[in-house]
Amino acid sequence: MYLRITERRNRDGSTVSYYALAENTWNATTKRAEARVVHNFGRADQVDRDGLRRLVKSINRVLDAGDGIAEGNAALPEIEIERVFELGVVLAARQLWEDLGIGAAIRRRAEGAGLTAPHETALFAMAAQRLEQPGSKLACASNWLPDVAFLPEAEGLGVDQLYRALDFLLVWSETIERDVFLQAADLFRLDVDLIFYDTTTAYFEIDAADEEPAEWAGRLYAPLRRRGHNKEGRDNQPQVIVALAVTRDGMPVRSWVLPGDTADVATVARIKEDLRAWRLGRCVFVGDAGMYSAANLLALSRGLGRYILATPLRKLNEIEAEVLTRPGRYKPVADNLQVKEVVVGDGERRRRYVLCLNPQEAERQRRHREAVLAELTGELDRLAARETDHPKAACALLASRRYGRYLATDYLGRPRLDPAKSLPLRRRGSRRPRSSTASLSSSPMTTRCRPRTWRSATRAPGSSNPASAG
Repeated sequence: MYLRITERRNRDGSTVSYYALAENTWNATTKRAEARVVHNFGRADQVDRDGLRRLVKSINRVLDAGDGIAEGNAALPEIEIERVFELGVVLAARQLWEDLGIGAAIRRRAEGAGLTAPHETALFAMAAQRLEQPGSKLACASNWLPDVAFLPEAEGLGVDQLYRALDFLLVWSETIERDVFLQAADLFRLDVDLIFYDTTTAYFEIDAADEEPAEWAGRLYAPLRRRGHNKEGRDNQPQVIVALAVTRDGMPVRSWVLPGDTADVATVARIKEDLRAWRLGRCVFVGDAGMYSAANLLALSRGLGRYILATPLRKLNEIEAEVLTRPGRYKPVADNLQVKEVVVGDGERRRRYVLCLNPQEAERQRRHREAVLAELTGELDRLAARETDHPKAACALLASRRYGRYLATDYLGRPRLDPAKSLPLRRRGSRRPRSSTASLSSSPMTTRCRPRTWRSATRAPGSSNPASAG
């Protein structure tokens, strides 16, 4: 039985409730349960509440439940909330941690080395903290773990244990990274026929750079925080080079941290060897113009290696002499991209270039160049109209990053417009990929492998079958 409450709406819009004692009975004819009213208490606003209390009290006597409910004063005890933890990010991070094989790879290395310290738990805690509330190791141990995240297995972890876990990761990082990549490649069915590689810089707010190599766990590590060319314009700060190789879909393959004074062009040989150690030597290596050098071309082509490199437009006379002058039509492959293939040389030493033209960018650069030349002509006219020479104004024009590229000096050292520099390039708004693979057509190569600059050349080295070139 149960207390049944029904409502009825009157014509004036008011609602009246009724109480009744009812039970469910089975109707064999209709084959369904039906409510049967045992007793009708009447309207809710006119019900005999004292009678209801007496009924409840009599029921409680049978159930031996006491008089608390009968008096109608029963209430839940007050609940005091001591701490509140967040669980969602930790649960999601733990699932990703296991699906990607990170936890399993770390546990295998720890068990193989006979280590019992909670390195895997400490590393997971730092990774989950970065996802939810990025902070320092001290903030993770003193704030996030005890006060924010629900991670019982990490209870009592101190900041020293977090740093020791990082020391463990330093020793086993290469093998762990390889296991994680293989697991991710199988999980996401990664397409690794193209490997994109690039570098960036991360600087430190410190005064002194690292000078001496450091030895750890039997290995000698080169000083990392060094001063070098910073891509954010912070050349005065010690920095490190962060290199990353990704698939065509942007999934990470491997990362490197290199000394801050390492030039981009000097990193390619090592990265190629490391990828070959992971059996990725036959993938097509894609790099920007900063990776182009004769030594890198040789290193990338070893072992039938294949590559696509952006080449600075003015770096090779061959581009101006043979590539840009080669007749042929451009083939549209996208709304803002047209391509034309040019093969220079014969046999295995031939060089395959793909000329890429962006008509929209070419038009934008043409308008920009005309505007700059018009401004420069006005500045030169005003300088020539002066009765006396003005060395300071002339030097400012020559040193200007906006105007200096179009200027030369006459026999008196005064600035003048250089006709050779002010003439438009043969293909403004174009770039030239140079590739070592003849099997990859120009359309996917240019649409997937777009360098950031429009004035570059990409070379694809010729395959062993000369007939397949072009």
